[in-house]
Amino acid sequence: MRLDHDESFTCPYCGESNPLLVDVTGGSSQVLVVDCDVCCAPILLRIKVNGGEIVSIDVRRENE
Repeated sequence: MRLDHDESFTCPYCGESNPLLVDVTGGSSQVLVVDCDVCCAPILLRIKVNGGEIVSIDVRRENE
């Protein structure tokens, strides 16, 4: 089983797609702040993992 998964998400500021590497061993509920690769705005990601699989990725502007 892979310990990381390639995903992508859409920036809530500029609408561009961004790559994301998720470590599924990092816990069942992960919170990250990353900068958009295109517009550099801060993005809050809430990632849910269950049984080594990504259940959901919630993407929001950092200040929402």
